[in-house]
Amino acid sequence: MWIQPEEVLLAGALWVSERANPFFILQRRRGHGRGGGLSGLLVGTLDVVLDSSARVAPYRILLQTADSQIYWNIACGSSRKEITEHWDWLESNLLQTISIFDNDEDVTTFVKGKISGIIAEENRLKPGEEQEEDCGKFREAELKMRKLFGMPDEEKLVNYYSCSYWKGRVPRQGWLYLSVNHLCFYSFLLGKEVTLVVQWTEVTQLEKNATLVFPESIRVSTRHTEHFFSMFLNINDTFKLMEQLANIAMRQLLDNEAFAADRSLPKPCKTLKNVSALKRDLDARAKNERYRAMFRLMQDERLDGHTDCTLWTPFAKMHVVGQLFISNNYICFNSREEDLCQLIIPLREVSIVEKADSSSVLPCPVSISTKNKMNFLFANLKDRDFLVQRISDFLQRTPDSSWGDTSPLSLIGHSAASGVSSSSSAGSESVHRGRHYHPGLPTASQGLLQLYHRDAPEDLGPKAMKEKMKEEAWNIHFSEFGRGVCMYRTSRTRELVLNGIPERLRGELWLLFSGAQNEMATHPGYYGDLVEQAMGLCSLATEEIERDLHRSMPEHRAFQNETGIAALRRVLTAYAHRNPGIGYCQAMNIVTSVLLLYCTEEEAFWLLVALCERMLPDYYNTRVVGALVDQGVFEELTRAFLPLLYEHMQELGVISTISLSWFLTLFLSVMPFDSAVLLVDCFFYEGIKVIFQVALAVLHDNMDALLSCSDEGEAMTILGRYLDNVVNKQTVAPPIPHLHALLTSGDEPPPEIDIFDLIKSSYEKFGSLRSDVIEQMRFKQRLKVIQSLEDTAKRSVVRAMMTESAFTIEELEELYCIFKSKHMTSCYWGSSSSAADRHDPSLPYLEQYRIDPVQFTQLFTALGPWICGGHTPTLSARLFRLLDQNQDGLVNFKEFITGLSGMYHGDMTEKLKLLYKLHLPPALCPEEAESALEATHFFTEDEPRGEEGKEGGGEADKKKEEKVKDYRYYLRMWAKEKEPKRETIKDLPRMNQEQFIELCKTLYNMFSEEPLEQELYHSIATVASLLLRIGEVGKKFNNGTKKTETAATAQAPPSVQAPPPTQAPPPDLQREEGPGEGGSGESQVCRALADAQLEPAVLQTSDEETKDDTSVSSYSVVSSGSLQCEDIADDTVLIGGEQRRGSVLDVDWSITFEQVLASLLTEPPLVDYFERKGDIQSKMAACKAQRVVERQISSASDHELTQHSI
Repeated sequence: MWIQPEEVLLAGALWVSERANPFFILQRRRGHGRGGGLSGLLVGTLDVVLDSSARVAPYRILLQTADSQIYWNIACGSSRKEITEHWDWLESNLLQTISIFDNDEDVTTFVKGKISGIIAEENRLKPGEEQEEDCGKFREAELKMRKLFGMPDEEKLVNYYSCSYWKGRVPRQGWLYLSVNHLCFYSFLLGKEVTLVVQWTEVTQLEKNATLVFPESIRVSTRHTEHFFSMFLNINDTFKLMEQLANIAMRQLLDNEAFAADRSLPKPCKTLKNVSALKRDLDARAKNERYRAMFRLMQDERLDGHTDCTLWTPFAKMHVVGQLFISNNYICFNSREEDLCQLIIPLREVSIVEKADSSSVLPCPVSISTKNKMNFLFANLKDRDFLVQRISDFLQRTPDSSWGDTSPLSLIGHSAASGVSSSSSAGSESVHRGRHYHPGLPTASQGLLQLYHRDAPEDLGPKAMKEKMKEEAWNIHFSEFGRGVCMYRTSRTRELVLNGIPERLRGELWLLFSGAQNEMATHPGYYGDLVEQAMGLCSLATEEIERDLHRSMPEHRAFQNETGIAALRRVLTAYAHRNPGIGYCQAMNIVTSVLLLYCTEEEAFWLLVALCERMLPDYYNTRVVGALVDQGVFEELTRAFLPLLYEHMQELGVISTISLSWFLTLFLSVMPFDSAVLLVDCFFYEGIKVIFQVALAVLHDNMDALLSCSDEGEAMTILGRYLDNVVNKQTVAPPIPHLHALLTSGDEPPPEIDIFDLIKSSYEKFGSLRSDVIEQMRFKQRLKVIQSLEDTAKRSVVRAMMTESAFTIEELEELYCIFKSKHMTSCYWGSSSSAADRHDPSLPYLEQYRIDPVQFTQLFTALGPWICGGHTPTLSARLFRLLDQNQDGLVNFKEFITGLSGMYHGDMTEKLKLLYKLHLPPALCPEEAESALEATHFFTEDEPRGEEGKEGGGEADKKKEEKVKDYRYYLRMWAKEKEPKRETIKDLPRMNQEQFIELCKTLYNMFSEEPLEQELYHSIATVASLLLRIGEVGKKFNNGTKKTETAATAQAPPSVQAPPPTQAPPPDLQREEGPGEGGSGESQVCRALADAQLEPAVLQTSDEETKDDTSVSSYSVVSSGSLQCEDIADDTVLIGGEQRRGSVLDVDWSITFEQVLASLLTEPPLVDYFERKGDIQSKMAACKAQRVVERQISSASDHELTQHSI
């Protein structure tokens, strides 16, 4: 390719000149191409270690002038062919022009300008998306990666690092390439080449460790091996990027979503050296995720930037040092000291942003005022003008919201009650009444607890007074720190939360701390519309919801009537409709019912969104991956904090049993409601770390009892009884009986545990847990969990297919891996739009992964035993159509194995039956056979008659059958679905002439690489001629029976009906056959075989052979006196001339499968071929090695082009 001219001082160092003229020199890198000896090895090693561009472009063209010692590199090439094209262009277009220049400087300037112009034109012609801002050095590295590892252009390099790969105890210095889908390593040291490629989807563990053997290294583990990399310049940066890419791969396995680059990233101010656009994209994603997690913001929120500053805190009368974060919808602040102060200001709440006067005490301040009269003062801002401009830009894009902090629906309710006339409000109410959800519903304006406590007499007891004191403490907090989304969040806020949120404020504060309030405020009316769309739709999720509605807190009176049940149904159904990927999962009903007690319906819905999509990621999908991940994290934390107990619990297998229910329902299903709801308070403020802390505290409190347990059941009973007796002594509401506690209470009830003491001890003993550490542990466990789920899926598939195929367990496992990798490849190298459609996690494992016709052809070519040269894609397409039973254009693993098993392990009849079907509709499409439509008419006209004849029934019977078809037909269909279909050879339809010609073509192509090629060709010609005569005889016989059938009445006796296809026709019909009548069909086959360069052979069947054959098939009658194929061909080929495709086919000609089978049985070479067992092991090994072979591109890849030199 042409490159921007670069200065070269030493033209001869490490390069060999191959062509030269007065102005240009074409050079080859020493050691590349033909040998090179020791100097070549040294140069190759230097190129790899120093990351020289010569490794990817071993050819170059230099511009030289007579007087100057400086050369200019103007072009480079990866092959001799590429560089020769550039050389020829220079000689034909520039050489004559520059030879007339007098001044060498003019020559240099002219050539440099010309090359720059060519490059600019090439860039201009590129599509917009391809114009990357990556620097030249990085693009060079990407080309190198694709060349070294045989990757397509779709594979994008993210970054590359110099490091050592430990092969045994020897480190190999080289380069680690991290692409979106692969980890690759390449090293070349003194002739020893090391190439490694690992798919991210195969990685089971990533670990950064330091040992004596491997100093500060990264370990990459897959199912079968481990790889160690060390000697990084920046090991932390490399490891973080590896984690991100492995996470993307796990998400791909989980959701089948391909990685999509973020096109909306802002352009960098300057081209960053060796940093790709993808690396910037991934860095931005990581920052966005941390930012959203820190402030509980929505998934589409993107961080624009952050800066150090101070915030004036009026409650503490001091400036707090921290960081200011700006994104498209929020201004956020977090203090450097943990828990000192946190602030979230939505831009929809901002009224004024202004620069305040600077002073020595308050340098560069910015004042931000909100609509609810709060004022925030930030100072010590480095680039204040730019910051204010960015905030102003975002404010202009922010839609003006009139709702503020309040719910839009509550405002609608107030306006209807106050400012509107009674008639209009009545009219609007009648409109609302037609909707499933409207502001008039009791649960639209208040939580279920408020509804049931509304008429209760005021309680003046000590517990009620304690509750009022809590409310007063919160009111004081609001007056001092602010109320609503813009509230200052400090250590005082946490103290109040840990002491328990008052019932009246619980809904409001849950919304605030979870971030759900922001989402609700920006989506007014969304929930109501969603309910209308979702209600009435029937799906698997809605059926499960209906089943679980009455199991949701049945002990609470709010859910013992239709008001609570209906509200729960609407919220769960709306969420299932919003997020079909999750739909509905057990445990969601318990959590949602608690949310509805304290919140309105819409608030409960948005809290559920926050839980499922942000706070408990992947908890409620079909495989509860998130809960399994946190279960693994909990086990790791137990091993770290309670090592003795961990070992004992592992032996009993208790941790995995208990933790799943604890995490999925946030202790709501295992603890009395009044106690568990306090944990939910802490969870919405602190996140998942509170649940881990409390779970560890529960194990710690029961350590002695658990260590003395001898089995799992005993340990479960101890923990169950402990949790049943965790009480909330401050609750105002009457105690709600806990069903589990009623069932497990023994003679001596265990002592009660105060929930506040449990929370306090959890903070004292395990408060050192940090959210970022938990996230790191979650990543590690996610790799394990998802890969173990994939292994479980593989085992399930193999078990299911063992009964349906003759492959061994090992073969099925290997085939599943190959099939799945082909599907995964389509996700990132194929069309990303259809990749997600091919994976449906709700389907059984057998049907989850599906491939399209192109991928099927690739697998068929690599694994199929019937390789037909150029005819293979056609045969593959037919098999695909045959296996694609639901005609969705995709084939699943079960269908794939069914087809493959028939070809490898079926007996001769099974294999021939499959081959026969491949040449009938639907496998044979109309584009391949012109007469497919005629054949369809032919079969649809003849077959019903034959069936009527067999049944011996007339029109009256047919009418009677139609009457009862409504239930008998469906009962039969249901029975057929339950029982495996067993197709006999009599069920196969007849084959017409065009289909037969296609079958002959396939058979001819099938044997092109066989050792007994000639014998097989001879056998095909013999069988083809034989079957043509059988078809001609059958045609005459069918013509006779057709006339009889049309003349006969509906009650025709059985003697007149058509005989079975295998019955011998009368000899007189056979004798009447002449060359002219049989000519058209046989000429078609003769021409088809001639097109395939095959000479039809003469039939050599003696009378003795005929007598010995005991079969009564029609071929035995015809064979004794049949005509030679060549005699007929002499008459008909000339008549047909060049117009074979245009000629009219004989639609009355047909043969049956039994006739094909019987004919083939007369030829031992064909019998031996179809009875031979195929070896799929070698095919699978070749398929596995194929990618490796493609990547092993030798340094002398263009030997065949050496003739171009000199």
